[in-house]
Amino acid sequence: MEALTSSAMASSSDLEQLAEIELQKEEEEEHKCVTDAPSAPPISSSGSIPDSSHPYYDVARHGIIQVTGDDNYGRKLIVFSSCCLPPSHQLNHRRLLEYELPQIRYTALPLWSDVTSCLCCRYLKLTLDQYVEMDYILVYFHHGLRSINKPSLKWLREAYGEFDRKYKKNLKALFVVHPTNFIRIVWNIFKPLISHKFGKKLMYVNFLDELRDHLNFEQLSVPPEVLRHDAKLRAAQKGGPRPSARTPPPRPPLPTQQFGVSLQYIREKNRETVIPPVMRQTVSYLKVKGLRTEGLFRRSAQVQLIKDIQKLYNLGKPVNFDDYDDVHVPAVILKTFLRELPEPLLTFRVYSQVQEILNIQSSLRVSRCQQIVESLPEHQFIVVKFLLCFLHMVSQESIFNKMSPSNLACVFGVNLVWPRDGSISLTALTPINIFTELLIEHFHAVFKSRCPPGQETP
Repeated sequence: MEALTSSAMASSSDLEQLAEIELQKEEEEEHKCVTDAPSAPPISSSGSIPDSSHPYYDVARHGIIQVTGDDNYGRKLIVFSSCCLPPSHQLNHRRLLEYELPQIRYTALPLWSDVTSCLCCRYLKLTLDQYVEMDYILVYFHHGLRSINKPSLKWLREAYGEFDRKYKKNLKALFVVHPTNFIRIVWNIFKPLISHKFGKKLMYVNFLDELRDHLNFEQLSVPPEVLRHDAKLRAAQKGGPRPSARTPPPRPPLPTQQFGVSLQYIREKNRETVIPPVMRQTVSYLKVKGLRTEGLFRRSAQVQLIKDIQKLYNLGKPVNFDDYDDVHVPAVILKTFLRELPEPLLTFRVYSQVQEILNIQSSLRVSRCQQIVESLPEHQFIVVKFLLCFLHMVSQESIFNKMSPSNLACVFGVNLVWPRDGSISLTALTPINIFTELLIEHFHAVFKSRCPPGQETP
């Protein structure tokens, strides 16, 4: 770390040289501890592999980038895993060079690492373009970045410049997991280019458990190599691995509990209504005051405020959203309620059926959506219909709120259905979004009845 301190006064070229030396040291240390040959980049936990016709198949198939739902406060979770970056022999160089890469020009044949990085950059932008209009957070798993798969620092500068303000403005936090001297030196190199405001969004995370303080860890798609590395770091700590804290036995939920309990539990405790109180109150408020709010459901809210409102609901105390003077607050509360259900609103059972929606002829997809939702248990069907009726109403005001069925699907898809393991690969996200978009856009055909504005129960 002394080298890091003295490097603050060093030139950019000196810092780059120091970064290269640190990366080589880290690789040498890792090789000392590993006797087996390095494994291939892991497939995402869902096991879903993109079709070979995907325009960025060479990148997408490695699972480098994952969108894994929302965090606890309504912000999209995007994960970038360095260990999934492939080595050169796994890529078709000629095919890479055939890609059209706007805004990137070369005067000579680029190095493999630069071409790969350009593809990753374009693919990352393609992914972010679906979500940058809403608040999001980025989790960067640094372990696995090696000489064979790292981009040049020169290219990193150019790539940073290519990500314009829209990508940076709504990024609320950047978590760098398992940082090393290399990443800290690189940060020093980039300091002159990065605004103070953006710099405050960076958070170093030394162990995976520390992420639990900031987001829903169970939703993350963590590569096995990163899990093994984390375990190794803990074991190497002075005095051996840290003893895990004893988890107290779970308390039984309160009779008034709303968050983190099943629909059935809420129904049993609130027999006067089929619709959970949180859903009824947030939807009622947003129908009156939020339908024409631009970017509805795209924005997050103050973390502590959301916690306080959740506590009020769980204690059975009244919540008056007029007190907060912000329609994004009930919008986040609604998403949070859906996300914290032990089982998704559309149930685990339909996940595989939703994943198959792309295999169905376009003209038959609406009918298939109808079959899927009609197969739900009665209580689930009623609540789903109630929510989708409202989302359809929101989409009807898209000229004002900019929330088309497609935009709403990007927000709500992962909050309506997810697999039992809790993580969703980027590839698995596409059919989920398409399915949700169909439910919203073709609400009347799917649910076979009208739900007039203001009518809260189907």
